[in-house]
Amino acid sequence: MTAITDVPGLRVGQAGRAGGGWLSGVTVVLPPAGTVGSVDVRGGGPGTHETDALDPTTLTRLVDAVVLTGGSAYGLAAAHGAQRWCEENGRGFPVTGGVVPIVPAAAIFDLGRGGDFAARPDEAMGYAATADAAARQEGHDVERGNTGAGTGALIGRGQYKGGLGTASITLNNISPHGPVVVGALAVVNALGLPFGASAAGAPMGTDEERAAQPEPGSVRLSWGHDGGVPWPSLRGEGAGGDEGASTRRVADAPPALNTTLVVVATNAVLDKAECNRTASAAHAGLARALNPSHTLADGDTVFCLATGGVALDRSSEAARQGSLIALQSAAADVVRLAILDGIACAEPVSTPAGDFGAYGR
Repeated sequence: MTAITDVPGLRVGQAGRAGGGWLSGVTVVLPPAGTVGSVDVRGGGPGTHETDALDPTTLTRLVDAVVLTGGSAYGLAAAHGAQRWCEENGRGFPVTGGVVPIVPAAAIFDLGRGGDFAARPDEAMGYAATADAAARQEGHDVERGNTGAGTGALIGRGQYKGGLGTASITLNNISPHGPVVVGALAVVNALGLPFGASAAGAPMGTDEERAAQPEPGSVRLSWGHDGGVPWPSLRGEGAGGDEGASTRRVADAPPALNTTLVVVATNAVLDKAECNRTASAAHAGLARALNPSHTLADGDTVFCLATGGVALDRSSEAARQGSLIALQSAAADVVRLAILDGIACAEPVSTPAGDFGAYGR
């Protein structure tokens, strides 16, 4: 199985808790020193930390760690733990008297899914996930599904278990210096459902199983008689599969608090603006995998990290453009695969807050 850790030097650490009111966690992507990074936030309801520092027009170029966390805005405290680990290990932007680690973070909403609204990641959990990443061997496999920031993730407006997934693609023709690896890690906590493909590209489940479940990608808007904005509905959600019963108005429905968080990484040499553009292109993979995506209530966010191990072919302007287009196209493809991997690897969970089954099984 491929993973984001196929990018040389990249490590992933996890920490989380399930049971006793808990269903949440933290995932930290720890890149090698000197990694350049940027971000593109497309969701209308993001929960983020230090993303402004990744704008191509700002001072710093390098990223010391990326934190993906549960706990909504509360869980962003996990970034402080990753920052503390980086400071202890001398990683950060040098200033008089020490360093200031650049640790951007983004959160999903999973509050209360284990039964206790106050059970959410904190600084200690962020530190533990960062230390876990640092202790890993280069090229290690990444635990998938109900782990790290995917511990409390759900999809299909809370009907099915979401999770953490990862994948990589290797390009052999855009650098004279060796293969270029593009990897992705995704935490899938989405309003929508997949368009009907597993991580392997085949439909999930048997014909009978799919017939008994909501149709993949069937989240849709329908308009009420009075012209009010209705809630997006899932076909088959109502009792007995009655479509009329499945359309709920905004006033009757719980808030849609949904997010897909992604880290794209490559061993290519990219500057900060190229990382930003790659993160932007990678959002296409999110839209290909999930329907809907990038809604007003989503926090959909893509980070891009470039470790700088392999120079792209920039021998001419045409070669430069072609290399970047190929890399960014691969970024979109690998994001789609990582999202579907996270859904396919998610395991069912029962908590005091509800029973969340595995989609397609």
